[in-house]
Amino acid sequence: MKQTKILFASSEVEPFAKTGGLADVAASLPKAFSDLGCDIRVVMPKYKSIPRQYVEKMEKIGHVNVYVSWRQQYCGILKLKQDGVTYYFVDNEYYFGRDGYYGYHDEAERFAFFCKGLIEILPIIDFKPDIIHCNDWQTGVTSLLLNAWYREVDFYRDIKTVFTIHNLKYQGVFPKEVFNEVLGLPWDFYNAEGIEFFDKVNYLKSGLLHSDVITTVSKTYAEEIKTDFYGENLNHVLDKRSADLYGVLNGIDMERNDPATDERIFANYSVNNLEGKLQNKHMLQKTLGLQERIDIPIIGLISRLVDQKGFDLIDYVMGEILGLDIQFVLLGAGENHYEQMLKYYQAKYPGKISVTLGYDALLAQRIYAGSDMFLMPSLFEPCGLSQMFSLRYGTIPIVRETGGLKDTITPYDDITGGGNGFTFSRYNAHDMLFAIKQAVHFYYHRAAWKRLVKKGMSTDFSWEKSAKEYLGIYGKLKKK
Repeated sequence: MKQTKILFASSEVEPFAKTGGLADVAASLPKAFSDLGCDIRVVMPKYKSIPRQYVEKMEKIGHVNVYVSWRQQYCGILKLKQDGVTYYFVDNEYYFGRDGYYGYHDEAERFAFFCKGLIEILPIIDFKPDIIHCNDWQTGVTSLLLNAWYREVDFYRDIKTVFTIHNLKYQGVFPKEVFNEVLGLPWDFYNAEGIEFFDKVNYLKSGLLHSDVITTVSKTYAEEIKTDFYGENLNHVLDKRSADLYGVLNGIDMERNDPATDERIFANYSVNNLEGKLQNKHMLQKTLGLQERIDIPIIGLISRLVDQKGFDLIDYVMGEILGLDIQFVLLGAGENHYEQMLKYYQAKYPGKISVTLGYDALLAQRIYAGSDMFLMPSLFEPCGLSQMFSLRYGTIPIVRETGGLKDTITPYDDITGGGNGFTFSRYNAHDMLFAIKQAVHFYYHRAAWKRLVKKGMSTDFSWEKSAKEYLGIYGKLKKK
């Protein structure tokens, strides 16, 4: 069978550059493709802040001049091989030799250059992919530029494009002038059926309209974004393209996140020997200044403190949650009024709630391992990874039924023993509180709880499953 050739384009890839979950996906999914025998190459910008240890290993393999509208810009090409994957870095000091990754006044131009650059470098690196797999708005105009300028060239004629939405909320919307001054496209491309969006330019919409296939990160989210509530003003586009829209659940790195071998947690444990789970709980209490009570459940929460993550619900009933015989451990940062709310409760209930503002990767891992339950009451959640990490470490999720949370967590049924967590469907503070109380109730049914823990730890959330689904989608495209 012919080897599938994939160019995976992302504005961030772990360990080179990371602001969120996209970087984790762009690190893990290509490795899974490689393990399945694909010829996978990853392309990203060469940011100034990429750690020196990686920059020193990069090999310069050439350059090409790229037109950004009428401006001709230098585009260097650097290469690095790691863990069976080849990475290419698009180099331009003017666009990427800056601190951080995003938030500059010329964002539209920087990422238009990246999209055009990743198309232009292909003949230079002597790689003709079957699929260019684009991710989020930063790569959104790739398929539009490919269709507008390159399809007549033999080399590019058969290349198919896939566009993945990681979060529909972030779209890359810019002033109308960008269309001509940056993208340099004829105005007949600028209309409501194209890139135009409320008299502006929308990069993500471009990806939705011009790519051969659209994917997003869970099956439920793929359905939700076709509705007014979740659609972020693009639901009509997604509904029109629903035959080409697929939901493929993200995975997690099962080897790195294995409680039996993870060096980041206090004690190792496995599905056949859960003693270490209790040691993690005790040490979490000790290090965070909580009462050292092994008999009551700890509810963990690692999150941005914003409405999307359900903090308006938490704020509404936090007094009632802390009125239960539980402990609460939170790690995260976000909106000031939620930070102040949490500090208030930490002062009011000493030894019962621990709040760490900021992000600490080591503490996060210890919360997954040391908690009994994990709370995710999101308003919307395209995929969510925390519920998967929780189950891997034998910590039972309490979630709202939305997006990837609905696809991964099913409500516990004490009659059949089915389900793997506790859920609520309406976005309502008291429905959330009821689900928490249910979880606390069943925590004391020790045999049932132990079964839940073991079932969670045995679930396969590996990237291999996701990669195989993507290959199925690619296969359909290659036949077209």
